[in-house]
Parts: sequence; structure tokens; C-alpha cells
Amino acid sequence: MKAAIVGGSGYVGGELLRLLLRHPEVTVAQVTSDAMAGKAVGRAHPNLRKATDLVFVPHAALAPADVTFLATPHGGSMAKMPGILATGGIVLDLSADFRLRDPRAYPTYYRTEHPHPELLAEAVYGLPEVHRDALRRARLIAVPGCIATAAILALRPLVPTGTLASGPVVVDAKTGSSAGGQDPGRAGSHAERSGVMRAYAAAGHRHTAEIEQETGLRVALSCHAVEAVRGVLATAHAFVTRPVEEKELWRAYRAAYGSEPFVRVVHETDGIHREPEPKILSGTNFCDVGFASDPHADRVVAIAAIDNLMKGAAGNAVQCLNVRLGIPETTGLDFLGLHPI
Repeated sequence: MKAAIVGGSGYVGGELLRLLLRHPEVTVAQVTSDAMAGKAVGRAHPNLRKATDLVFVPHAALAPADVTFLATPHGGSMAKMPGILATGGIVLDLSADFRLRDPRAYPTYYRTEHPHPELLAEAVYGLPEVHRDALRRARLIAVPGCIATAAILALRPLVPTGTLASGPVVVDAKTGSSAGGQDPGRAGSHAERSGVMRAYAAAGHRHTAEIEQETGLRVALSCHAVEAVRGVLATAHAFVTRPVEEKELWRAYRAAYGSEPFVRVVHETDGIHREPEPKILSGTNFCDVGFASDPHADRVVAIAAIDNLMKGAAGNAVQCLNVRLGIPETTGLDFLGLHPI
């Protein structure tokens, strides 16, 4: 398939290139960037030197393609989507512009009215573990946010157990600096980021809407920036109506993810990696999920770790494309990570 990447000079665009340049079913025909137009892809992504002769072209030069990946900032594709769908083939939008089904949520979380609410009903939320069947027929795929991906995969096995109390589920998420993109402003500078453990969204984070949409739970989300380049660690505190034994949790998580190629249940009794750890997932498309029962506080702790640029963005997009094409989901995503790193 002939693929185009719109907004290919950022971190997510670089990950898409890294994956798709070695994907057996895809040829990257075009990469756009107004800021880098006319420059070789390796100028923005030095790890791709000698891997490709592609040169960035302006957004206005976007040509028809069989599949189009949009790695643009939030708000960049809302108004343009009808035109992109007309010539872009299968469209995978990695921004938040089509993730929420309810158009009334966009003024609340993104401070804008959605110009094409009719497309929200058509867009498929791109989490294969949840919407695999719908992805097989999708024309427009909205790739989830990184924190949302981790929190949803941590929490969903608990929903059918019928043990959750009626109050909110508390989610504490920690993210690395690459989640802020290449131009995060002063908050992302080395002087401000080094050694940091910063609560940057104690309440009201945008990914709250996605988590609630996909779990059906009321969510209280707080987000922290930590000194790491890649990674998301989501720790959810789900209060329960009765004591929940760990063997019951094992059954729930195995039932949910036992056959999933990219979700691993990690809950061990000893060793230094007893629970999910983002560091060992760098560059991989895995989501590691874990749990703990806490009868003292009438809660279950659900944990998920991902690489925010992979399972939280580019890797998940490629997995969605693989589902859409009917090829093995692991195609082009078989990197197992490094240890130590």
C-alpha cells in the first residue's frame, strides 16, 4: 500500500516512519512538514539516516494515497477531514480530533465546537483490544491518546466483575517528556524538566473523556510529568463493594488479555519487575498490565505501562492498520525491547 504521513517531522511521525519503512505491506510515498519542507527525513530523525531517501514536502503538496496517517496537533484535522477522506484511502488520525463520539465533549475538553460531528459517529476508536471487529471495516480510525490507552487497558477487565463501587475510579498517570512533542515550550526545557515530578494536570485532563467513554466508568484523572523520555505508567484505584481475591483478578485479566498479542499480564511475587514498568517497554508495542488487591482500603489497584510513542501512538496505529488489512497484527511490530536500557 502507498502510505502518506502528514506531520512527519515530530516524534510520532518519526516512529511511524521507523515502523513503516520496514513494514512488508506498506511503501511510504510521502511525508509532509511545512517547517522541514525540502529537507531529508534524516534531518528530523537521525536514527533513520540511510534508511530512506524521502524528503519532506509541504502539507499543501499532499497527494492521494492508499493509507494516510495524520500526526498533526489537536485541531489540525477536524475541518479538513472530508477532503482527506476523499483522497487519503484509509485514514488513521493520531490527534484527538475524532476520538470522542459525543460532539458536546469537544467544547469541554478541547475548547472548540466540532465542525464535522457527523464523522464522529463513523470514526472507530483505534484500540484493537476493544474494537477489533469494527476496525476491520473502518475508513476513519481515531488512534487513542497515550494516557487513555494505558488507563483503559488497566481498567476494562474490572468492569464485568460487578465488584466496582458506584463512585469514581481514581487514575494517577505519569508520563515522559516525549509526550509533550518537540515544541513543549519552557515546561519541557532541560532546566525545568530535569529531576521533575510535576503534577501538570491535577484535574480536567483531556484523556478523562476517552477513558470514561471506553470503560463506562466515572474517572478522576491526575497526570504527572516525570524525568523520563518515553513511557506512561497509569495506576488506577478502583474501589470495590466486597473483598476481591487475587485469584479472581487473575481470572479477569487472563480472560480479557490471554489471547492478545500486545497485552501481557505482569504480577509476580518477587524480582525487581514485579509490576508493569515503562522503561523496559521502550520501542515496543506492548502494554503490560498488573493489579493488586487491597482489602484494607476496599480497593483494587490496576496498573498499566506503555511506551507513549508506540502503544500510545505510532505502534498502535500500525496495529490498527494491520487489523484493517486482515494481516497478522504483529506485522512490523515484533521488536521486543532492550534490557538493560
